[in-house]
Amino acid sequence: MAVTKETVVERLKTVNGPDFTGNIVDLGMVSEIFIADSKVFFSITVPAARAQEMEPLRAAAERVVKAIPGVAGAVVALTAEKKGGGMEAPVPSRPAPRPAPPAAAPRAAPHAPASQSHGKRGVPGIEAIIAVASGKGGVGKSTTAVNLALGLAANGLRVGVLDADIYGPSMPRLLNIHGRPQTVDGKILKPMENYGLKVMSMGFLVDEETPMIWRGPMVMSALTQMLREVEWGRLDVLVVDMPPGTGDAQLTMAQQVPLAGAVIVSTPQDLALIDARKGLNMFKKVDVPLLGIVENMSYFLAPDTGKRYDIFGHGGARREAERLGVTFLGEVPLEMGIRESSDAGTPVVVSKPDGAEAKIYRDIASKVWYRVNEERGAAEAAVPNIVFE
Repeated sequence: MAVTKETVVERLKTVNGPDFTGNIVDLGMVSEIFIADSKVFFSITVPAARAQEMEPLRAAAERVVKAIPGVAGAVVALTAEKKGGGMEAPVPSRPAPRPAPPAAAPRAAPHAPASQSHGKRGVPGIEAIIAVASGKGGVGKSTTAVNLALGLAANGLRVGVLDADIYGPSMPRLLNIHGRPQTVDGKILKPMENYGLKVMSMGFLVDEETPMIWRGPMVMSALTQMLREVEWGRLDVLVVDMPPGTGDAQLTMAQQVPLAGAVIVSTPQDLALIDARKGLNMFKKVDVPLLGIVENMSYFLAPDTGKRYDIFGHGGARREAERLGVTFLGEVPLEMGIRESSDAGTPVVVSKPDGAEAKIYRDIASKVWYRVNEERGAAEAAVPNIVFE
């Protein structure tokens, strides 16, 4: 049975608004509803000052929609009114970054990463380490990380991927890699490989459904081993899929690993951007260069009509990047093909290399690599030259 917007609206009218004042539909809190492949997409606008307490409301809306006969899934996001959301607070002005060329040619990184000058021990053979992070989960960080890595490889670089999300490793599924890694002399692990990437993940070492009930020190020990006790060989860049959020594991990785820079992934709505800002501030505090922001799920193009839907708002990440003086790396659409290819273990950059979505990721990869080299050049220029006469 086909699902209609009218049916969804009627079910959503059973969800009470804040403080039980009417329902979320009559209160005007529900965005335009879009339905594709029996999946329902919409967002709920809530008061920004009360955003943290509104998750049960979002969950209730998602629950009643999923219970509709014929609904295969629901994507429901909270978005906040900008007034009072904290996004309009002024920040100290700083020069805008130089625009990155849309197709910067890859160039070899120097053999002495600048980040090592901060006392962080490098990883032999790896010229640059890039973190892909988000302030919260559910924004498509891992999908972005794997397609960024494949985009860098498509641009001619030697690339590896470290899945640092111990509690929810995604790379085995995203890259369709199965089995256990072999060891060298019983001590050093050999990375798994597919699509030209060298990969290491906790998902290769434990069963997919095994919960990782570990405290901070155990997590950091595992991350250290997967980074430094792996035979990576010669890599131009290692992409690290960071855990979501800004907890102890993320902070310790940022403090101890010689990161060439960080890429922040966010969705357009204000609440996601508030969390993204936390990630940005964390990297700033530990002197990790900010390579830029990616706006994921930026818009949706209906496959039958080509009509554009800004389900979660649009342009929020671009405006935030401009406001903070951080490079805006690009917009990735909410596209069924990206989701389907990711679930199938054939990311869109390799499954449809000539498609529009693959080009978006390759362009983002070019901008990221341009920014890495730009930051390297700035770091090298800052080192004083001592001349003896």
